[in-house]
This record gives sequence, structure tokens and C-alpha cells, in this order.
Amino acid sequence: MAADLSSLLTSSKNLTSHLSRPDLPSVNLSLDQIEALSRRLVSRQPGTSTDADRANYLLAQAHVDASALSSSIAHLNTSTTFSPLQPLQDTDVAGYLRIAHEQNLISTIEEGRKETQEEFYRVLEERSQRDWEAKKKRVFEELGGRVASADRGMSELRSSSLGKSTLSTGGPSLSLQMQGRMMAYDRVITDLNNARLRGTSYPIVHALIEASLAVASDSRAIQMTQNFHVLAKITGEPPALPPVEHAGAHILNAPLFERKFARVYLGDPESREAAALRRQIAKGARQALEEQYWDILERTVQARPMEARLGGDPSIANRVRAFLLVRYYRNGEWEDRIELVAGQPLWAKLFYLVRTGHVEEALAEASNFQQAIENREASFVNHFRTWIESPDRKLPKAHRDHLQALALYKLMGKLEPSRRSVPQVTTTTEDWLWFQLAMAGFDEDEDGGLRALTEVLLGYGERHFDGPPNQTGSRRGVWAGVLLMCGQFERAVAALWDYQETEIEAVHLAIALAYHGLLRVPSRAETSDMTPLSLSPAAPPALSLSTLIWRYEALQYVYCVCLTADQGNGVGKEQVEIAWELTRRIIVLANSGPAWEELVGGIRPEGGRFVRGVIEQGASLLHLENAQEYHNQILVRAAQHSEENDRIAEAIKLYNLAEDYTTVVACLAQALGNTVAQPSPDEKARTIEKTAAEILRHYERANRAVGREREAVVRLLRIREAIDAKNAGRPEAALDIMESTDLIPLTGDIAKITRRAEEFRDLHEALQKNLQTYLTLTMDALAGVHQRVKSSMVADATKQMTLANIRKKSRSLMVFAGILKYRMSPDVYSYLARLDVEIAL
Repeated sequence: MAADLSSLLTSSKNLTSHLSRPDLPSVNLSLDQIEALSRRLVSRQPGTSTDADRANYLLAQAHVDASALSSSIAHLNTSTTFSPLQPLQDTDVAGYLRIAHEQNLISTIEEGRKETQEEFYRVLEERSQRDWEAKKKRVFEELGGRVASADRGMSELRSSSLGKSTLSTGGPSLSLQMQGRMMAYDRVITDLNNARLRGTSYPIVHALIEASLAVASDSRAIQMTQNFHVLAKITGEPPALPPVEHAGAHILNAPLFERKFARVYLGDPESREAAALRRQIAKGARQALEEQYWDILERTVQARPMEARLGGDPSIANRVRAFLLVRYYRNGEWEDRIELVAGQPLWAKLFYLVRTGHVEEALAEASNFQQAIENREASFVNHFRTWIESPDRKLPKAHRDHLQALALYKLMGKLEPSRRSVPQVTTTTEDWLWFQLAMAGFDEDEDGGLRALTEVLLGYGERHFDGPPNQTGSRRGVWAGVLLMCGQFERAVAALWDYQETEIEAVHLAIALAYHGLLRVPSRAETSDMTPLSLSPAAPPALSLSTLIWRYEALQYVYCVCLTADQGNGVGKEQVEIAWELTRRIIVLANSGPAWEELVGGIRPEGGRFVRGVIEQGASLLHLENAQEYHNQILVRAAQHSEENDRIAEAIKLYNLAEDYTTVVACLAQALGNTVAQPSPDEKARTIEKTAAEILRHYERANRAVGREREAVVRLLRIREAIDAKNAGRPEAALDIMESTDLIPLTGDIAKITRRAEEFRDLHEALQKNLQTYLTLTMDALAGVHQRVKSSMVADATKQMTLANIRKKSRSLMVFAGILKYRMSPDVYSYLARLDVEIAL
């Protein structure tokens, strides 16, 4: 037994014999000793217990029992999370149903949350994609327009009154039809601004109606004309005004259109005046629909005279009777849906008289058949008269107790306003809208008025009225008209702006709204680069007029941005600043030339007097109070932008117009310093030199900008003259010009040469950096004169005297150059030395 145990021990030791390493000491510790040492080692690690103690201490100060919370979490049983707190008995049906109901509510809420989240991300993706496509389209159009407008800029500027109304839509090409539309509307905007400059009102909406009729070619154009007509009725704008020569005699009686509704529209929507404005909007929209329907009635009767049987009676009632014959009379009898009274379609006639706005004629017709009507509908005529004579078109509650008759009763009594149609009567969109506006009434406390109708219409959305986009038969502009009728003017413009075929009308509709004070613009912080419409849950919709106008880059349209300058909270001031920015943009991007000078102004040929530019003539429309503000906000800043765009000649002219003469000569010196070194200057350099010569001549005459800068300009121009003389083969003239600049001492006086070299650092920077230019120019002139003298046939004594004088000047130049040797390249100095040696021989 002992042998077996010893052999077992030996075998066990052999199991780990291959792991033993003689170079390492063996560990002879028991398991308890190893555990004790391990615990001691762990306790020596920093931060383990200390951090826990600190955390417990901090939590205890906040009255948090960390140990109790840890224990609660450790013993938390999650399996019963959604189980009832108390077990339900098998027979507790009510408890089971309650728990099931709660679980259904929880699951429904969770499903709704998930659906809302998914819908949110879907809409966000669609909106982001749509905004990106719109932004990309605008960028491509802008880039294309820049390339295309480079060649045609001058002709466009000249053809549109010297830039007063140039249209640059940003697209690479425009159809003839679109160009015609733009020019027709452009004349309206020009006339509007001329009237504003005169201080008179202008019927802009009616002018836009005439322009739209002049270019109307399809149903879309007719729809836009109808939209303008709706706005004309809402604003109460007359078709025309007295001539200007007569308006002055009755200036107190002249109507005021500009910003007429701004104070109320932009003010408190709960005020009495705001409610009155909403009633006016509903009334104007209803009247527009009535006039449009009367036009349809007239055209229907004229198109089918045989069926109409109008006869010789031109009265309105007879025309309505003729329309009813065309519409409802077939094969010698009336349709079943037409109810006859005394053998006449009286209810239909009354309804269509009211539908076309001829309520007085409807009352007269009802009075003629009062006995027959009273037999069927007692007291109807009295109710009808009360309704017509009421200023609010509403029956008193004491009076509210066949198809057209039903419609008339609904209109008079405002019966069932939630049911918004009458079968077989409100069959078209226009009929339905007219009925809604008539039913909307004037009592917002009773039926919600126009605001309640607006909520309903916004709920229907664009597809309900215009149809799906890019689909045959869809009508553009109907939804915009609907929004106009319910006073959602900003949304109406945005609805037109979303489609390329109605963008032009959107711009001019926005201008007309802004002119009458019916457009709210957002602040800069709320303005989006993607869409002009700004929607906020806490504020009414707002539309950025400048976003619509900036693509036109036309001064007449920029003037219109300032129409909203009276809006509060600093927004109006921002609009004026935006108009200034757009004006500067027009100046910077316009092509130079006579048209550009007439745009900003210029110097008359006789000098000294300035011609007022087109922008300055319209400065009051940009809210520029005086000439100094015009100079600071427009000319000086446009000049700075021109400098940044390397349009130095234009920048110099702008500074000159702004009477910033010191900056003018500083720019001239810098520009000439960059161009004078060119051996053969390009057209741009020649333009700068010509401009510098003209301005310098005027400044010397008026003794302006005297100092170091002007002296540098004079010397740089003389250097250019010397270069031109040398290139023309006249070295003597070039040498005389350079000596007149007094830049290089050629007298041979060492003291003077040294003093002039020391003064070199005080010269203008443009002269310092062109040292190499005029040193080599002068030496070339000396070499040229030297060659001519040597080959001349003059007397030898005279020749030697002249050559000696040339050698003296050449040596003086080399001494001067030697002192400034390190301000030029070694190649230039070597070139000068070589010519000096040739002259000395």
C-alpha cells in the first residue's frame, strides 16, 4: 500500500516536471497563504474603496441612500413589471377587462408614437430632398445665368432704360413667351416706382390684370388674371386714378394705396380692426367670384343665342332667365331639379341673381312674385329683404326659424355651417368657394368667420384644388386663389413660387401685396435659403420678398423690397439693408461702360460736376435720406466689393463719386503700381491708366487729395509715358520724362545720390516695388541715346561732350543702384552693369 502511494506521488510530480524552470525559484505556499497574499495585494491598489466611499459621501449629502438603492436594484424582479400589482381572481371579469383596456391603451400609444416618428422622418426626408433639389436648381440657374449674361449684359442694360429694370432670371435661356410676360410685368413695376417717386398712388393690381391679359395664352394665364382680380376686390383698389395734373388740386382727396392695410395686418389679430379687415377680405373675395360668374353667364348666353332667346330686354333679370334656359331647359321643358313657381324657375333665378352679386335685382324679382312665393314659403320675401338690407348679410336670430331655395335659406340663415355644400348647386370649385365665403359671415364669435374657413381649406390642401403635380389636367393657380380668398397671402405667393410656370406671377403678386400692406416678411434669422415662406407655430406665416426678387437683379424690383420698411421689431430696417445689398450687387455685377456710368453717375466731359446716376435719382425709394448716406451705404461699399472682385477701374470711379478722394488716389497708386511693370499693358491696365489721368487732371484743377499718394500717381503715370516713348523708338523723350520724375539722381553729385538713396524708404510702396522697372527703363534710354549720338553726324566736339554727359548719368545711376543693390534681383543689377560698360566704351 505504501509503495502504491509513493509511486502515485512520484507520478504526480512527474506531471508538472516539464513546466519546471531551474532558473526560477519555486513557491512553497499553501492555498490559504496564496489567498491571503492576494487579498493584501488587492487592498494596496489605489482608488478602489476610496472612490466608493467618496461617492457614498456625496450622495449622502443629497439625502440619497446609495446602499439602500443598490439593495433594491439587486432584488428587483423584472418578470412582474407588466403584471397587476395584486393578482386577479379567475372570476374577476371587470378587473381583467380593466387590465386589458389599459394594455390596449399602452400598445396603441406606443404604435402611435412609432408611426408618428416614422412619419416625421419620412416628411423630413421628403422636405430635405425637395429643398435640396430647389437649392440645386437655383444654383445651376444662377451659374448658367452668369455665363449667359456676360455677353448680353450691356445690351440688356441699354435696352431697359440703363439698368433701371433689367431682368436677369438666372436661367441660361428664356422662351420668347416668358420674355414677353416678364417685359409686360416689368413695365408695371417701373410705372409703380415712378408714381412712388412722385408721391402719388398707383393702381398696381389693375395694371397687373391688364398685363396678364396682354400675355394670356392658356387657362393658367386666365387663372392668374382671376387671382389678381380677387386681390383688386379685396383691397378695394379702383381701376384708375385721376391724372397727375388734377391730383395736385385735390391732394387731400386722393386715395392712398401704399401700405394702406399694413398697420392692421401686421398688428394684433384679435383687435376690432383686424376682424374688420378679415370681413373685408371675405367680402372682396365673394364679390370677385360673383363678378367672375357674371362674366361666365354673359359668355354662355352670347355663345348660344338661339337657346338663350334673350330678346330685346337688356335687364339683368332677363339675362339670368336666358342663362337658365341654356343651362336647364331641354326639349321644351325644364329639368326635374328646377322647381317652378307661377310657371317660372323663380328659385333658380333668385339664386343666380344672388350668385352674381345682383341682390337688389333679386329682391325686385321676389317682390314681383311675392304672392306666389308666400303661398309656398310664408314670410320668405320679408326675410329676404331683411337679409339683403343687413350690412352684414345676416338674418337676426329672431328671423331664423327644392334645391336653390335650400341654398338661399342656408345663405340667409347660416343654417348648418358645418355642412359646406348644397347638392347639385355647388358643383364647381368657384361655386363651392363662393358659398363658403357667403356662409362664413361676419360674426366670428358665432361661426368662426374667415379663420374657421381658413382652417378647413388648409386641411384640404393643394392637391384637392390644383390636382396632383405633373399630371395632365392639373390646374396651376387655383390653390393660390383659394389662399388669397381666405387671407393667407404669404402662402398664396409661395404656392405660385413652387412652380416654374408661375414664378413670374408670384413675384408680382408679392409686390402688389407688399404695396398695399398685406404681406408679412420674416427677419433675417427666420429667413430660409431654400424657400421664401417661413412658418412658425408661434407666429403667422411670413414671406421673404427679397428671396423672390434677388434673381431678377433689377433695380426697379429692388426698390420694392423697401415697401416693407415700416414693419416692426427691426424687420423693416433689415429689409432696407437687404435692398442696399442688392443694389450694390447690381453695381458690382453690371458690365462697365457708358450704361454703367449712367447707372451710378459720372463726371461730365468738362470736369468738376457730376451727373446723377439712376440709383441716386431713386435714392428715396431705398430710404437713403441724404447724399452722405448714399455715398456711405451704396457707393463706398460697392467700391470695396469691386476691389475684392478685381474691378479696380470701377472701384476707383465709385470712390470718386462718393467724394472719397484720398481713397481714390490710394487705389490709383496701388493699381498703377501693379500695371506699370507690364511691358505691353492689356486693355484693363490701359483703362486704369486712362481713368487715373482723367481723375488726376480734375484733382489738380480742384486741388484735391494733395500729398504723398497723389505724387506717387503722377510719377507712375510719367513712368508709363516714358515706357511708351521708349517702345515708340524715342529714347531722348523717355530720358527727359524720367529725369522730370526726380526718382533717380543723374547729376553725378555723390552726396545727393547718397541722400536720395536714404530717402528711398520714404517713397510710396508702389514706387519702391517698381525700382527695377524704372532703373532699367532709364538705363535703356541712356543706352539708346548713346547709340544715336555715336552714330550721328554732328561735330566731334559736340558728340564727345554729349557722350561724356551720358556716361556721367550712367555712372550716377550705377552708384544709386549700388547703394540699393539688395532691393533688386542680381540679374537686373548685372544687366545695368553691362549697359554701363557699353556706354563707357
